[in-house]
Amino acid sequence: MKKVTNVFWIALALVLLAIGYGAFAPDNFAEVTGNIESFLTTSFGWYYLLVVSVMVLFCLFFLVSPMGQIKLGKDTDKPEFSFGTWIAMLFSAGMGIGLVFWGAAEPLSHFAIDPATAEPGSAEAMRESMRFSFFHWGIHAWAIYAVVALALAYAQFRKGEPGLISATLKPLFGDKMKGPWGMLVDVIAVFATVVGVATTLGFGAIQINGGLAFLFDGIPGDSFGVQLVIIAIVTVLFMFSAWTGLSKGIKYLSNTNMVLAVALLLAVIILGPTLLIMNMFTDTIGTYFQNLVEMSFRAGPVDGENRAWIDGWTIFYWAWWISWSPFVGIFIARVSRGRTIRQFLLGVLMIPTFISFLWFAAFGTTAIDVQNSGVDLTGLLTEETLFAVFNELPLGVMLSVIAIFLITTFFVTSADSATFVLGMQTTGGSLYPQNTVKLTWGIAQSSIAVILLSTGGLGTLQTVLIIAAFPFSIIMLLMMASFYKALNLEYKAIKRKR
Repeated sequence: MKKVTNVFWIALALVLLAIGYGAFAPDNFAEVTGNIESFLTTSFGWYYLLVVSVMVLFCLFFLVSPMGQIKLGKDTDKPEFSFGTWIAMLFSAGMGIGLVFWGAAEPLSHFAIDPATAEPGSAEAMRESMRFSFFHWGIHAWAIYAVVALALAYAQFRKGEPGLISATLKPLFGDKMKGPWGMLVDVIAVFATVVGVATTLGFGAIQINGGLAFLFDGIPGDSFGVQLVIIAIVTVLFMFSAWTGLSKGIKYLSNTNMVLAVALLLAVIILGPTLLIMNMFTDTIGTYFQNLVEMSFRAGPVDGENRAWIDGWTIFYWAWWISWSPFVGIFIARVSRGRTIRQFLLGVLMIPTFISFLWFAAFGTTAIDVQNSGVDLTGLLTEETLFAVFNELPLGVMLSVIAIFLITTFFVTSADSATFVLGMQTTGGSLYPQNTVKLTWGIAQSSIAVILLSTGGLGTLQTVLIIAAFPFSIIMLLMMASFYKALNLEYKAIKRKR
């Protein structure tokens, strides 16, 4: 078992500084982070769009390239987890709370509140709402994760390097990655992970609060006190899970998540407007691929309203996925040993994307159908939208209870996975980090979530997320170049031996 490294102490100090700043000067914290976020989205929105599009092309290249036959591990390695468990684990870590939080709320917003280009409430807005929801949660999101996971799994399991972000850059920079530069890379990755996961924990606490308030009259909605209690309870749960290890706690929770998610999805398809759901699902897949290139590079250079919409939705999502990518990428790499690059990309890019599409078609179409039936959902808080939709369906209370339980298990799984990954990154890449290290990061994540919620809820969560993602996006570009260089050299060597 490896001891903690300097990365642990430096990253922990930065996190504690952020916690202290937010706790003792919340107004100034919100103002400063807001100014930085505004500068990044205004000046570098184009950069986020280009970087993420390059990542998609990068993954598609290796999906069809002959290099895709190379295994993420030694040639004799076999996958550690069954295919079903593998999909459940990467899906729970990669999307989790976000799907439940935004499944009904995002399409409804694009349709009735703030459409991308169409008139609110129009048939075109309905089609557009689903297309952009697919876009934000589809191949682009999973390509971001896949880039990090590919580079890490190849370096760690194929080349025997430690499971560190810095180790993936050795083909480019050599032994410089063993010194201060490598430490800087790993500290940025750890900090981005803490902020990204803390943001999602904040979303989870907000929505659990919203669900409980909707179900029980005595519980206030959008209450920081209630959210604080929720985070405290869930922190205890995920720390217990983290203590039991990867093959027990996370594995069982991930499988439970998938069962609950599939059950909830099928229930909404059956109890909701089934025919409309399936028609929207089928139609939107076509329009999604038809408009994929245009959406990927849509920057709104001469339209201020369109530009603001892109900043608030697309740029936010790309930043969210990038800030989550060190955590999700390392976790996916850890559970993907023994699969070929092509198998890996098919599993990571295609299956979760298909599930996400079906999820948004079901929940989003049902929300829009409820809105069109005369029940106005637009005045509700984002976190209450899902429960208001359930309230209009048969067995609505039961669906709400299942959703709250699902959010909680996703909450626990995401935080549990993150503590494992942060433990790896701060103990020199150990596959079995010390429990005390994992628990330290668990408390740090929860503390950041509490600070962000106390200084402005969703707005502050989104602001800090975009800031944390920016430096790591540069590291990801270097990881792509490094991975291609190493893999290309190995493939040429394999061809020569033949």
